[in-house]
Amino acid sequence: MYETMVSWRRHLHRHPELSYKEVNTAAFVAEKLRDWGLDVKTNMGGNGLVADLLGQTDGPTVALRADMDALPIQDEKTCEYVSTVPGVMHACGHDAHTSTLLAAAKILSERRDLIQGRIRFIFQHAEEVTPGGAASMIEAGALDGVDFIYGVHLWTPLELGVVGSTPGAMMAAADEFDFAIRGKGGHGGLPHQAVDSVVIGSHVVVNLQTIVSRTVSPIQSCVVTIGSLHGGSNFNVIAESCEMKGTTRTFDAELRMEVKSRVEEIVESTCRMYGAQAEMDYRLGYPPLVNDAAEFQRFVQVASELLPAENVRTLEPVMAAEDFAYYLERIPGCFIFVGAGNPEIGASYPHHHPRFDLDERAMLTAGKLLIRLALSTKQSQSVV
Repeated sequence: MYETMVSWRRHLHRHPELSYKEVNTAAFVAEKLRDWGLDVKTNMGGNGLVADLLGQTDGPTVALRADMDALPIQDEKTCEYVSTVPGVMHACGHDAHTSTLLAAAKILSERRDLIQGRIRFIFQHAEEVTPGGAASMIEAGALDGVDFIYGVHLWTPLELGVVGSTPGAMMAAADEFDFAIRGKGGHGGLPHQAVDSVVIGSHVVVNLQTIVSRTVSPIQSCVVTIGSLHGGSNFNVIAESCEMKGTTRTFDAELRMEVKSRVEEIVESTCRMYGAQAEMDYRLGYPPLVNDAAEFQRFVQVASELLPAENVRTLEPVMAAEDFAYYLERIPGCFIFVGAGNPEIGASYPHHHPRFDLDERAMLTAGKLLIRLALSTKQSQSVV
């Protein structure tokens, strides 16, 4: 299936679609699944779709998930499969995730005799943008009757041939906020007659950093980042308003809410101290992604039969976020990073970079791993 997976992946890479707009991608996937005799349900909470593959004997239902959406980034690579859509590209590997899961569905559809129970393939829309597609797909019934779920993310920080995961919390809760500081505009040479929103915003940025350094325990993990600050229009005009955006990342549920309160308090009190007002919107995003301990051990066992033991790793948690977390809140499962980095072919740029690419051979590892995980819950022989 390797050459076919590559052709699918490159087709999707040329024709990326943003979150909540994956109409053609979903149609591409659904057509192939139906050709292979799978029962497909479309428009699951949006552009998501699920397909069920029934085995010949009774058993549990195992779900395998891939995400389909691209990012609003201009593709700056030089290759024959560069994005044809201006300002949109697959800069996180979702094209390869979709192609890998399609290949797994094709192989398993031809070996129903090995399946005890049912395998559900979940092709999810809108992973990149909150509130995300996972929650709406679950509400639409994507997990109904499912006993276990597994997902992979091709990951360029890991070298090709390496896989890894984490028992317990693996990825952080990701919340976001934006606020506007309303001061009083004025002449740049007469600052005493104005309330400078840019100066106040600068103090807010510094004060927010004390959350991590002076509020959070040193043995807990937390990130507070201001990613955008915009204020003013000219060199000699004191800005009346200043707008800022940021994110917080945590693993602990109690700390998550404490950080939210501190951000709101610091923004409000800093603005009030300097005679300005704050207008703030703080939005809770994806929860922490927490792998089931037993399913993590299943991953280690299955992966160790596929790869050298030294290539199966227990990874440190990362502060990136994933809405696969919503699935794991409801049923046991495991999320896995599959190494896709290879500097020799340019697969060394970070995810969400304009020149992001991956070693497509990682799809082989990911596909074999997903198939073996699905069959392992039924104590079936591996076919890969």
